[in-house]
Amino acid sequence: MSAPDVAVQARELEPAMAALREMRARESGPQVTGEWEVKCQNCGGTTGFTGSLTATRCPYCATPIQRDDVHNAPARLPVDGVLPFAVGEKQARELVDTWVSGRWFAPSKFRKYRQLGAFSSLYTAYFTYDADTASWYQGERGDDYQVRVGTDEDGDPVYETRTRWYPVAGEVGNDFADLPVLANENLNRNRIRALEPWPVERARAYSPEFVAGHLCRTYDKDAEESFPEARQRIESAIEATVRRDIGGDHQRIHQLNTSWNWLAYKHVLLPIWLLTVVYMNQPYQVYINGLTGEVSGDRPWSKVKIAAAIAAVLAVIAVLIGAFAATRGHHTPAHPAGHSTVAPPHPTTHR
Repeated sequence: MSAPDVAVQARELEPAMAALREMRARESGPQVTGEWEVKCQNCGGTTGFTGSLTATRCPYCATPIQRDDVHNAPARLPVDGVLPFAVGEKQARELVDTWVSGRWFAPSKFRKYRQLGAFSSLYTAYFTYDADTASWYQGERGDDYQVRVGTDEDGDPVYETRTRWYPVAGEVGNDFADLPVLANENLNRNRIRALEPWPVERARAYSPEFVAGHLCRTYDKDAEESFPEARQRIESAIEATVRRDIGGDHQRIHQLNTSWNWLAYKHVLLPIWLLTVVYMNQPYQVYINGLTGEVSGDRPWSKVKIAAAIAAVLAVIAVLIGAFAATRGHHTPAHPAGHSTVAPPHPTTHR
């Protein structure tokens, strides 16, 4: 690899988006919707690129081919960095083997994914956000205390929990670094979110050499369009910080105002191994973090296996109920057979 090992620098969001809008007003960016054809320099075959796909292999000779007109195009946000694959294909398949083997209630045919599924390496587009915030709040702190309100039937005291509320106000600061947001559509965002955390601090400056031979996608939503998802996570973290600062058993937040002292982003490509299995005409996808090996995915459920498991549980319950009933129905005599004990008559006193 001749790509330079250079640290990735963040860009301020607002100035970068303003410059992008100005550039778009002067010239149109490359087409990232519909179909685009690229000619292979090795065999001359033509490969169709759909939507935001920017790198793949030639279907005729397996030569890596890319769209050179997308990444770092003037009318698009440039790629700042890339995290190269650290998990190879062999290890990735072993991780999928382990994951699939643990899906006990998946159909047996689904578990034969090697014959049914497509396995590929994919660079997905992400925007990661850095933020420095200061938040002022006003609210109430609630402290619980116990009050005796009476006694129960046995004469034991009964207590009730009540809360004292105090007015509070304060200021908290939060720093956020490399908060990742997937910028591609048509992928299971929740499953890919489960692959976090990403060691973005290890990203290197982008070079086309990194994505050669892999599938690669450019962003479908830019840094401004992707930011609301990051903002929601940031605001949730700020609220949690405020509640910790208030303390007590309960917190009420009446006012919360946040100032954004710094807001920046990085456009990075992150590596994912993707398994797609079509089962009963329904696609299921399993994702593997190409750096940490974390696995997240979907799979079908076997109705036969679930029914068998329910039947087994019901059988065990029936056996336990039968054993309990037999124990309750068996009476042991209080004394040995053939012997009886007669209590002496109670003395009567005559007055």
